[in-house]
Amino acid sequence: MKDSPYKILFEPVQIGPVTAPNRFYQVPHCNGMGHRFPQALARMRGIKAEGGWGVVCTEEVEIHPSSDITPYNQGRLWDDSDIPNLQLMTNAVHEHGSLAGIELVYQGLAGKNHYSRLPTLAPTHASVLCDFPMQAHAMDKTDIKNLRNWYKDAAIRSKKAGFDIVYVYAGHGLSILMHFLSRQHNDRIDEYGGSLVNRARLLKEVLIDTKEAIGDSCAVAIRIAVEELLGKSGIQADSEGSDVIAMLAEIPDLWDVNISSWENDSQTSRFSKEGFQEQYTKHVKSLTTKPVVGVGRFTSPDTMVSQIKRGVLDLIGAARPSIADPFLPNKIKHGHIDNIRECIGCNICVSSDNYAAPIRCTQNPTMGEEWRRGWHPEKVNPKHAESSILIVGAGPAGLECAHTLAKRGYDIILAEKNKHAGGRVLLESQMPGLAEWKRVVDYRVNALQQMANVTMYFDNKIASDDLLDLGFDNIFIATGA
Repeated sequence: MKDSPYKILFEPVQIGPVTAPNRFYQVPHCNGMGHRFPQALARMRGIKAEGGWGVVCTEEVEIHPSSDITPYNQGRLWDDSDIPNLQLMTNAVHEHGSLAGIELVYQGLAGKNHYSRLPTLAPTHASVLCDFPMQAHAMDKTDIKNLRNWYKDAAIRSKKAGFDIVYVYAGHGLSILMHFLSRQHNDRIDEYGGSLVNRARLLKEVLIDTKEAIGDSCAVAIRIAVEELLGKSGIQADSEGSDVIAMLAEIPDLWDVNISSWENDSQTSRFSKEGFQEQYTKHVKSLTTKPVVGVGRFTSPDTMVSQIKRGVLDLIGAARPSIADPFLPNKIKHGHIDNIRECIGCNICVSSDNYAAPIRCTQNPTMGEEWRRGWHPEKVNPKHAESSILIVGAGPAGLECAHTLAKRGYDIILAEKNKHAGGRVLLESQMPGLAEWKRVVDYRVNALQQMANVTMYFDNKIASDDLLDLGFDNIFIATGA
């Protein structure tokens, strides 16, 4: 790394009382596993730490039964009985020398409490979000006092579970702390409503409570939306989005900044390219001395270096790129840039969570199966027998089949009727805005071209009647449905 143009990415970063070993920061992201599949979750996060992510965080973690988002599989820390499940993750992350972060959340208007059946609490009387016929209860001063205690208790439990970074979450329109900030959801006329100072009061109180409870040994991070893309109806980066950061600038140990809601934060590649959030977050570092992490579907190490050197970010945040390639940091570190499985921004990962199902990824077929099937994104078991293999079809499925079997040590013949590999992805990637989808093909073709045990034949159509006469021990048909 001494002469590498990317060495700045591997510098340690002080975050309050803890130190991140590098600038690669897997921000909190949903995954469809949560408290329901804790072993699968822990294995998935542990592999990211193995791949070089210096900080690996949870998804949203509920702090109280009245913040229940069943049927979605998020984290849960209602009481001490939830600590062992979360320790599975912290142990897996710490095994590789990375820091573990937890995103504590009270859902407020975004919580429906299908499981707990408790009343939903909110800044004011209102219908809950997410198109469900339920009315939220406006919080009185006792409710606010209780909420602050629930956050503090959850922070203490987080410390017991072994987390190094504890989040106060006010982003994506999914947290009561953001609902208090929002003029859309807060029409109170007491000291918690009206002016921005008043609307930010609860957020400030929770931040201070958390710092006092665990700040001696854990870093306290705030995740906040600085822009909602709603114009004057919402938080704007050049007004209240900046004002609230200036107001709270030195309280947290880390600022995790993004735009709201999830649809805006996780924009697909069809509509937004790498680094698309910079226009909204580039000013944050001028408002605080604390480190700043942000996202933008970063996959290029040159873009990452630029973000650091231009003073936009201190840490490179990633959710989807860390899903597509959990070993992205290590590949940069060891100079294997061409072997990075770059995120294509298709958002099938988000879709899985929306169905309350474990996460999946177009680029990384092992995602979500690390524990159940024992799959690893970079390692496969060696072959158990000598066997000749023919794969018919060099679309995404055929290419992945060839790549995996070749890594196991088999000799592979890959036949494709067209002049180029890629199948339907070649057509899809020519549609407006979908050029990045071709990464599915480029990554696999590049890998296969480096493997001496793979021979690819193009413009080579094989009739079904001739297959058995070719003499192969195993034939894989990957010609599409």
